[in-house]
Amino acid sequence: HGLVNAEEVFIDSTHVKASANKKKYTKEIIEQEARIYQEKLEEEINKDREAHGKKPLKKIKKIKTKEVKVSKTDPDSGMLNKNGKEKCFAYSFHTACDKNGFVLGVKVEAANVHDSVMFQEVLEEVEKRVRKPKAIAVDAGYKNPYILKTIFDRQIIPAVPYTRPKTKDGFMKKHEFVYDEYYDCYICPQNEILTYVTTNREGYREYKSNPEKCKNCPLREKCTQSKDYTKRIFRHIWEGYVEEAEHLRHTPYCKEVYERRKETIERVFADLKEKHGLRWTTLRGKEKLSMQAMLVFAAMNLKKMALWLWRKGKGPFDISKLYPLFGVLKKILSRYIQPLLSVLRKQGLKFCFVNKLKGLRVKP
Repeated sequence: HGLVNAEEVFIDSTHVKASANKKKYTKEIIEQEARIYQEKLEEEINKDREAHGKKPLKKIKKIKTKEVKVSKTDPDSGMLNKNGKEKCFAYSFHTACDKNGFVLGVKVEAANVHDSVMFQEVLEEVEKRVRKPKAIAVDAGYKNPYILKTIFDRQIIPAVPYTRPKTKDGFMKKHEFVYDEYYDCYICPQNEILTYVTTNREGYREYKSNPEKCKNCPLREKCTQSKDYTKRIFRHIWEGYVEEAEHLRHTPYCKEVYERRKETIERVFADLKEKHGLRWTTLRGKEKLSMQAMLVFAAMNLKKMALWLWRKGKGPFDISKLYPLFGVLKKILSRYIQPLLSVLRKQGLKFCFVNKLKGLRVKP
């Protein structure tokens, strides 16, 4: 009916402050979760090592652990510890929307879980509920080899931003060293070769220069501070996907798609916090927060649809095409939304948007 246009999808996350005192917590040692793509990465690493005449790496039996702060009030939340933001327990709403601002999917997780961990779940939900998009716009937090590989493997175009090189001021940038794919080596600005050495457990190939040639190089002070006069460059085995995304970033289409983030997903988050009061939550537990997130986004979608209807055809499509859809929406409300509302009412929870939902009236 033209209501949702999932040709271009925008994915991002926003933090919602939890109902928990940041000073009341316990420190716990927990097992560090393996990356969702760990098995696939290890398989690719060993294939790469064998192709270079190296022995496959043995699996590490030692269990990795880490120390985390667990809230006594809301254990499901996570400590938010980002530069420029207040340290507090919070949740992250990982959300996808289309170019018209309709929310297509949401996953709620603790704030200390990185955005990239939840990306695949959100994308799969969009593909399941709507369809596979043509392009996806994401911010710098999602610009890593695995996520870009996931996007390209699905034959989707990624629209990503520019990220500054992680190099000290005054030193040469990595892009100044040219990678030769055929000979699998790097060539420095002085036309010297950095040869392959090994592939480590993190999936990075290591390339080294000849210290005898670097020792008297006129650019050595801008190149490396190594005491053995050796320049090292690391390249991920999936780095090619990052480079391809970087090339696409300069195309007019990707520039246009990425620019629309501010009027789509960023607008959704602004409405979520300003108009629906979700800068913080009074609920506790991931299950309740997930209910609240779905209800609020459902209300936002319905409000947008009602607004287009009220304009009597001034929306981006012919409103008369939506009339057959109203019966379907009624079934969705009775089957999914009303049971959730009854559960929340039993717990004595009230939301300001419930009355707004009741007040929506559509004239045929």
